[in-house]
Amino acid sequence: MNKLVRAAQTSQSLSLAAMEEASRVGLREAGIGHLFLALVINDQSAGRALRSMGIDLDAARRAVEEQHEAQLASLGIEASFPEAGRIVFHETDGYAWSPRALDLITKSSGKNKTGDAAAVLRELVAEPSGLIAEILDRLGTTPEALLNQLDQIDSPAENTKPVAAKVKGRASGSMETFVPAPMEEVWEFLADPILVPEWEPSIGSIEHTGQEATLGGVWQGLAPASHPDGKPVNIKPQYRRRSIELVSAHRPERIAWNFAHPDVSRSSSVLMEFTLVNTTGGTQVQITKSWSRRNGWRSLVALPLRPIQKFLAWITLFQTGSAISRAFR
Repeated sequence: MNKLVRAAQTSQSLSLAAMEEASRVGLREAGIGHLFLALVINDQSAGRALRSMGIDLDAARRAVEEQHEAQLASLGIEASFPEAGRIVFHETDGYAWSPRALDLITKSSGKNKTGDAAAVLRELVAEPSGLIAEILDRLGTTPEALLNQLDQIDSPAENTKPVAAKVKGRASGSMETFVPAPMEEVWEFLADPILVPEWEPSIGSIEHTGQEATLGGVWQGLAPASHPDGKPVNIKPQYRRRSIELVSAHRPERIAWNFAHPDVSRSSSVLMEFTLVNTTGGTQVQITKSWSRRNGWRSLVALPLRPIQKFLAWITLFQTGSAISRAFR
């Protein structure tokens, strides 16, 4: 993966997570404290380094809140932050980075820098205000100890990831996401057909028949009538229904669902596979999306569109991964 793509994907994932954290307390601007929280749940080496030091999301949230309250108290201001609620970022708009946070992200992809989450964390730790050093002190560690841990995890011997297997005749895309919850709970969430709309954006509701989630079971899903922000969704009638079949269930390591449009002739089904691995602080989830390639002359026509298909696949995978993580935060 080249630096530009890596930096763009890192910026996208950190922006979403940080602004989701800001939305929990009714803020529309994500600062460096929210950026720190986003790094704690990041699936790259930066997140693994933080979590391997015992820094989980709950502890990090408390440390950030306590540090902000201490800063206000040092100025003689007696105030408390609003009580945190659920994440509402996906239902609202008007969010932006603070100038300081945006500057750090920009610097992380500068000359001789990688632009990944590790580079962002290095910039954040070196941030001159001392905010992150104070937060780390509340978490029982130091910037130096964190950077040493990051260097170890970033070493070639440690920095390896499994690669999704390619299936002949099928196009596919794959990504990983970290979920701050036990592996068993994540598996149960992904194995429940009624909860499919929680992580699959093309499904708004399930026609519940009362049947149990058994292998080979098929459910009918309906496309959402509106976006999370309330704006109506325009969709052709033949695409309103989707069949959802449970095609694989190996508790608690793997779950797979097949999606198809029953009202569309010659439509290509989409297979969504989830592979779960227990990791420090939660669960690492590999998400693979695959679909049948077109044959004959249609494959030649579709060839120039494959870069666009890959980008769209990444977007949907990113949406799914973010939704799964959000469900446990």
